[in-house]
Amino acid sequence: MLKLSVIVPFYNVRQYVPDALRSLRANARDDFEFILVDDCSTDGTAELLARAERELPGAVLVRHERNGGLATARNTGIDRARGEYLTFMDGDDWLAPGYYPRLLAAIEELGCDFVRTDHVQCTARARSVQRVPHGRRNVVLPPRAAILPAHRTTSVDYAFAWAGIYHRRLVDRGLLHFTDGLRTAEDRPWIWKLHREAESFAVTSLLGVFYRRGVASSLTQIGDARQLDFIRAFDQVVEETAADPEAAALLPKAVRTYCAIISHHLGTIEKFEAPVARKLKAMSSAALRRMPQDVLDDALASMDAERATRLRRLRRRPVPAVEVAA
Repeated sequence: MLKLSVIVPFYNVRQYVPDALRSLRANARDDFEFILVDDCSTDGTAELLARAERELPGAVLVRHERNGGLATARNTGIDRARGEYLTFMDGDDWLAPGYYPRLLAAIEELGCDFVRTDHVQCTARARSVQRVPHGRRNVVLPPRAAILPAHRTTSVDYAFAWAGIYHRRLVDRGLLHFTDGLRTAEDRPWIWKLHREAESFAVTSLLGVFYRRGVASSLTQIGDARQLDFIRAFDQVVEETAADPEAAALLPKAVRTYCAIISHHLGTIEKFEAPVARKLKAMSSAALRRMPQDVLDDALASMDAERATRLRRLRRRPVPAVEVAA
């Protein structure tokens, strides 16, 4: 068996592909494979990946006949992976030379299900180190211990799949696949499931992933209806957490985070086209009504006045069924 499978989806990121591929080459090893998933690109990305399949050691090219989104592309890579360990990279990001060998050594030394890492956020020319919001480093812990408290940023809020490495046994247990078809917030149900159901994890201070923020083609920069998939993603988080034996303890965190994300989108509603903005309000209002109401009351009481007022007003908003379904 290969030691490491690196799953890299690409979709219309031609200008960034050379950087990504150079950084993969600087991390190549005989027992590594790089699964390059072309999610039906139309901008010349596919041609660059075809060349990489011939020239990049360990490259495996997989093409989608139609665009399925990041979650689906990652699942394609997981299904093709042969490594004892798996990790992810996005096609518009890049890596420090020799990062993956160090990351692999870290999880082998710790012997846990998964390891989470810090990363470098890159916005234009600015660089900043983003830390996993968990204080204990290089100590194996139960993942549930990193979900709470509800009122603080915790490991489930650091939902970057590429900021870590994962043992194959998580695939075998059905914990590593993403919710197929999610166009945004695909990492949220995924990270919650890992922290609820995996047996062990650790955090290390290893740096090596360079994450481009603010890329014009990124879905987070585009105000179209695909952004509304965050509601489907967080509905899944709340539903699955409500079925957990420790739901009473965990649900306040899930609901409070959901509320914070709704408030964030409402606060930037001007980036959406008018029909999408109306649908955002309608779907968010319906989502608030689906939440466990006693837990929601407590969550709103714990938030600052501006966000709580915005959400309470939205909660009272009449929602015609046609607006939610449109």
